[in-house]
Amino acid sequence: MPNARLSRPTRRGILAAGGALGLGAALAACGSDSGSKDSGSGSAKAAEKPGPFSFKDDRGTTVKLDKAPANIVAFTGVGAALYDYGIQVKGVFGPTTVKGGKPDVQAGDMPVDKVTVIGNAWGQFNIEKYAGLAPDVLITTMFDSAGTLWYVPEESAAKIAKLAPSVGVSVFDRQLTEPLERMYALAESLGADLNADKVVAAKKRFEDAAARLRKAAKAHPDIKVLAGSASADIFYVSGTNLSIDLEYFKALGVNFVEPPEKAKKDSGGWFENLSWENVDKYPADIIMMDDRAQALQPDAIDEGTWKKLPAVKAGQVIARSPEPILSYDKCAPLLENLAKAIETAKKVS
Repeated sequence: MPNARLSRPTRRGILAAGGALGLGAALAACGSDSGSKDSGSGSAKAAEKPGPFSFKDDRGTTVKLDKAPANIVAFTGVGAALYDYGIQVKGVFGPTTVKGGKPDVQAGDMPVDKVTVIGNAWGQFNIEKYAGLAPDVLITTMFDSAGTLWYVPEESAAKIAKLAPSVGVSVFDRQLTEPLERMYALAESLGADLNADKVVAAKKRFEDAAARLRKAAKAHPDIKVLAGSASADIFYVSGTNLSIDLEYFKALGVNFVEPPEKAKKDSGGWFENLSWENVDKYPADIIMMDDRAQALQPDAIDEGTWKKLPAVKAGQVIARSPEPILSYDKCAPLLENLAKAIETAKKVS
């Protein structure tokens, strides 16, 4: 695992989380700050675990409550992860719905009509709505070593903090297995049944997928993988350093394109910016493309230089989730898809 530590990555670099768009594009791509009230139904539910609640987060902060929190407000991806463990949050903030009210990719299987959305884009966080939910705890991720709570606006963070204690799970410069284990433990503390068949099966599937990816990478060490993200004007090439998914895939043996540190400096160490004219700078056999709503998706890229890339011509482009939903159920397919791509890829670079 790379040892680089950045105290305060740039906002653009954090938002990229390994290669996405700038703040303006993210705001433009996301929907409105609206949502429906939680109905309390669905396959997941608010925890009803008796007794006191205590959890030490990745800032070293311990949240203690007389009982397990019933009114949980979380970043969308965290809410989606907890849903996979049988925990229904009451409110969410972050990319939740896209045009037409359909679930954002970061919402996973969480029923978006069963939660109150208090902010659907960067900078949106309706404090009045938040207070109205009578939150017991706020849970989100952290993309820096300073403990900055993801998608909680810094200008109103102090005001928000007064309404409920917060739990932060770090997704900065560590391998995927670490935050997965932390979310697993957090879910248990919230009342999740980790012996449920679905949970046990998902964890086993993840472990099998990791073994498969390691085997595929070892069998095809010459297959070069590029992690990219696209906007109308720029193609972003992500380095493996700092991103939980790429650091883990690299540890399993995947051979990644690595932009030089100097080229990544402007983004706080996350990625290199390339013009579309220079999109062929790094030869690659497989291209993993950012699947988030703010990124231009492969089928919408009409740049001729993109279409001429050997990996694109060979149909060797797959999706990447720079902000994985931290449940074994959602992370297992990420490993399986990359393993399959490496197993079947033609050497084209």
